Amino acid sequence: MDVKDFYYELPEELIAQDPLEDRASSRLMVLDRETGAVEHKVFKDITSYLKPGDCLVLNNTKVIPARLFGEKEDTQAKVEILLLRRMENDIWETLVRPGKKCRPGTKISFGGGLLRGEILDVVEEGNRLIQFSYEGIFEEILDELGQMPLPPYITHELKDKNRYQTVYAKQEGSAAAPTAGLHFTPELLDQVRGMGVEIAEVTLHVGLGTFRPVKERDVLNHHMHSEFYQITGSAADKINRAKESGHRVIAVGTTSTRTMEAAADENGKLCAKSGWTEIFIYPGYRFKVIDALITNFHLPESTLVMLVAALAGREQVLAAYETAVAEKYRFFSFGDAMLIK
Repeated sequence: MDVKDFYYELPEELIAQDPLEDRASSRLMVLDRETGAVEHKVFKDITSYLKPGDCLVLNNTKVIPARLFGEKEDTQAKVEILLLRRMENDIWETLVRPGKKCRPGTKISFGGGLLRGEILDVVEEGNRLIQFSYEGIFEEILDELGQMPLPPYITHELKDKNRYQTVYAKQEGSAAAPTAGLHFTPELLDQVRGMGVEIAEVTLHVGLGTFRPVKERDVLNHHMHSEFYQITGSAADKINRAKESGHRVIAVGTTSTRTMEAAADENGKLCAKSGWTEIFIYPGYRFKVIDALITNFHLPESTLVMLVAALAGREQVLAAYETAVAEKYRFFSFGDAMLIK
């Protein structure tokens, strides 16, 4: 399977740089995966496509201000750190720039010494393990010194940190937002509940895979980075109940999709479970749990486009993306949404 099969032309001006003032006023493209038919709506119209008994599944992960700027203690050279995942005893796996001169033993100071780090080891993909030391509470220091780890294609400064969080974000640990959920407001979620739609929350901490392009020509040789997920017994019960009663499970985002598909047994049943997943979903995959997907428009040749193509068919998805370009939809994290039904 050639990575070029998932390429499409995207004018740079269609990459959304700023979130809309009203989360739910983004545009919504509705793609019928059986017929290929496309409708153009506004996101708050999503309620027209939900039915009593359906189960809407959200990823309640919370983005941490994971980008830190510091300096090497010996040379005062500037260093940028992206926290990827917490290991143990204040040791984090990180992405370090520039990496070549940051060898094991290098000491870095952040915020005038409010936070200090020492590089312990170089691991997979050139990532660094850093041991942090500080006085006080790490999360409070991170909140003071850290910045939101916006994707590299967003060049505008984010004025309000909360706009890169979903309104239901709870479990801290992500290096990137589950962006399909950014369109929901508390009022819209209340409306969905009032319709008799179940809402289940799962957790997947979005990690390095979000930032890594597919470098292999053959898609099947691409290695997905491991990410932590958790499903509670309550969430599993809601999802199972919808399936068993003939209703739909509608994933909000590719992260919710990957969580459920990774955790389900062969019959698509879920139970309380947590662990790490490297699941890679591409055309040919048989979905066990989800019936529909709410998602954003994704980067060309990305694993996320491949996941969407696995659900709706590569040619239909690329045709829908061509339509989105022609209709000047807004793309990527702060962009518009798509419902695949």
